Amino acid sequence: MPSLKGKVAVVTGASRGGGRGIALALGEAGATVYVTGRSVKGKPTTENLSGTIDETAETVTARGGLGIPVQCDHTVDAETEALFAQVKQEQGCLDILVNNAWGGYANYYGTTFDDGTNFDAPFWEQSLERWQGMFVAGVRSHLVSSRFAVPLMLPHRQGLIVNTTAWYRDVYLGNLFYDLAKNAAKRMAYGMARELRSENIAAVALAPGFMRTERVLAACAKNSLELSASESPEYIGRAVVALAADSNVMQMSGSILLVGELAQEYGFTDIDGTQPPPFKLQDD
Repeated sequence: MPSLKGKVAVVTGASRGGGRGIALALGEAGATVYVTGRSVKGKPTTENLSGTIDETAETVTARGGLGIPVQCDHTVDAETEALFAQVKQEQGCLDILVNNAWGGYANYYGTTFDDGTNFDAPFWEQSLERWQGMFVAGVRSHLVSSRFAVPLMLPHRQGLIVNTTAWYRDVYLGNLFYDLAKNAAKRMAYGMARELRSENIAAVALAPGFMRTERVLAACAKNSLELSASESPEYIGRAVVALAADSNVMQMSGSILLVGELAQEYGFTDIDGTQPPPFKLQDD
């Protein structure tokens, strides 16, 4: 794995799932990682899922980096601003921002919101709570975090911003709110790349495949899910490490990237030594 010793990263939404996997991979590469999220030790976690920012940060440090947990609700601008003020005070700069905080996944696997709607309902029956989650906790939080992160990158004229997203290439994602939100995250990366190109700061959208997150594994206990084509949350983390270590990453700025394709290009594997191919989602 490339070394990122001396690099400073912020990974939002890193209590669990892909955010945790990214933080751990960055830690293994030697980076200082600010781990943000709402779930903290000793208090109820999101949907009672396992994982907290404290546990992630501890594992980052155990892997060889430095994990710093910061409780942050990224729907609250003041908390996001305070996070980056803390990074500036403690580190003086920022090299990597991973925008992974998200919302709207509640009740993904067959359960419903209070009004009876589930993830697979047509848009005219969808709960607007899901829209709020995806566009406020998700898309808007990406923009706000980037807004406060970029000034910490500008003085050094270097940096990498990653928006985690979903599968692409003109495939409908099955839920209109979700499809719009994930495509907005991709377009945001493109627009940021355009405006940051002269500053030598790269921005990309990065799509994993089917990850064995805590939410997915919990659903396996209730539903019959096929996991043979899945990947660990650290696979996307290794993709972020490879991008952050690439001196020519500006050539990819503005692109939508697939983890499986980057694995083939950079030569990294998943934690089990396999190299899952790019995930293909079939449109109906």
